[in-house]
Amino acid sequence: MWQEIIEIEGPYDFNRVLDRLSLDPLSAVNLVTSTLRMPLWIEAEPIIIEIKSIGTIDSPKFQLSSNKGNLKARSIEKVAEILKWNTQLVNIHQHFSQTVLKEIFETHYGTPLILDFDPYSCLMKCIIHQQLNLAFAHKLTERFVHTFGFEQDGVWFYPLPEKIATLAVEELRALQFSGRKAEYVIGVSQAIVKGDLNLDAIKELSEEEIYERLIKIKGVGPWTIQNLLMFGYGKPNLFPKTDIGIQNALKKLYQLERKPTLEEIELYKKPWEPYLSYASLYLWRSIE
Repeated sequence: MWQEIIEIEGPYDFNRVLDRLSLDPLSAVNLVTSTLRMPLWIEAEPIIIEIKSIGTIDSPKFQLSSNKGNLKARSIEKVAEILKWNTQLVNIHQHFSQTVLKEIFETHYGTPLILDFDPYSCLMKCIIHQQLNLAFAHKLTERFVHTFGFEQDGVWFYPLPEKIATLAVEELRALQFSGRKAEYVIGVSQAIVKGDLNLDAIKELSEEEIYERLIKIKGVGPWTIQNLLMFGYGKPNLFPKTDIGIQNALKKLYQLERKPTLEEIELYKKPWEPYLSYASLYLWRSIE
């Protein structure tokens, strides 16, 4: 058992982090106590880290604890990476205060762009969510994790690629996966197990290099890659302009009678660089 107090630079609104995570039924979130229980794989060991907010938006402070006494330093480092504790949100807010997104950024002040808990679960979730409404996408992902993952102290861990690589398409079809989506999930997992795809190794490559590696894999298209880059690796300057949510948020922002064209979106986003990923996040938040 260990416990640690961490202070970071504000602004940072942990309640907004929890609010967004709570949309996913797999998240172990307590909105009343401002607590998140995070499932992590640290050196091939499943570990749960509890993160509790004990500070304010402008003076953020967190209490971290785990019932496993080993790997403390690595666990804290991983939590900080996922929750983006080293990103200076004050600079990002200042940038957007000079743009048409100023009001949205003021409304959602201190909202960080946090990562999924590991790149593999992020990629699985992205593939499962392809071309589905959000409610059913969450339900299908929940079935996937409950069937093939495992629970530890009330927290769910995604299955490992070694498990999914051995499945038959029919096993996923039984959960209401389409045949094609089942093939994609199994195929990507098999590529990881065979060593053809190393999600940790490609993390440090440029966005273009990661795109070229992933686009060759069956079932991994531009939308999935963009979401992995943003929520799996935390790349700061991505704007998925074909995303329906982004288009609806821009329609609302600019009070359009129809969704904006891709050419119009290209013009809209220019002043938001080099923080397009944050523009995307806050636009999503504006319609959630």
